[in-house]
Amino acid sequence: MNSKILVVYKKNYEDVHDIALNQMIKCLNKLENEKGIKTDYKARERVQKQDFVKRKLIIVLGGDGTLTSISHNILDETPVMGVNSNPRDIDPSGSVGFYLDSNMSTFSEDISNALENKFIINSMPRLQAIISTPSGNIMKSDPALNDLLIANSQQYMPSKYILKRGDIEDEQHSSGLLFSTFFGQGAWFRHICNIEGMKFDMKDINQNYLVVARDLNRDLRKIIPNAYMDWTSDETTIISNMHRGYVVPDGWNELQFIRGANISVNLKAPPLNLITFRNSMISKLEHLVNK
Repeated sequence: MNSKILVVYKKNYEDVHDIALNQMIKCLNKLENEKGIKTDYKARERVQKQDFVKRKLIIVLGGDGTLTSISHNILDETPVMGVNSNPRDIDPSGSVGFYLDSNMSTFSEDISNALENKFIINSMPRLQAIISTPSGNIMKSDPALNDLLIANSQQYMPSKYILKRGDIEDEQHSSGLLFSTFFGQGAWFRHICNIEGMKFDMKDINQNYLVVARDLNRDLRKIIPNAYMDWTSDETTIISNMHRGYVVPDGWNELQFIRGANISVNLKAPPLNLITFRNSMISKLEHLVNK
């Protein structure tokens, strides 16, 4: 039988993460003695999908990368609490902690509130890709909280495909397609696509996603602009003309496909129930939202 709480932590050569974990263990041991709350601990590299089943709460200790890497395993409504083990405001080389509302200075108060259901629940939309192979097999990618890449797995070769979305049909040679959720746009998307000054309607945030054809020929960008960059709720489908390509959600667990495969991308993956205590996730990006 699984314990009620699962702690997934970042484990590497940096002492700061071990110090945070030891502090967390002491706090949770106290709760176990006071309230009988049981906790399991797993290093990020050792977790499996079954570890996340039938939990009251999942705590992720580390940085944003730790949270996005393990979030692929969470497909139900279990609340997820992010705890920054090395905040950048204390250590310039630490984590921004965009998804992590807690740190060790607030953890004791936050975990007590979490167990009493005193929190803000943020339903975070996630991307998914469904691959139909030429032989008729169906594969589904892990859900992506930030972004999802479709490209030639041999990065020195162009990604060749036919792109279909709504009434768009366009044959493209690019360096791949990058998709992003509204909340994930700062992770990679804004670094390769200029969307400065763009505003988003609140009603679209959970239904729409961003997509860009990376390094598409400049002349081709002008022919069908929305085939180059779009903010859309329509499903995107590509027909691969690559010897071998891959789908990579959040930089983890790539899926490979071959020429003739159909890959469809949408925002229908199960959302992630991320909890915060002081501010909602949307408030962090309110300067990008039309009110």
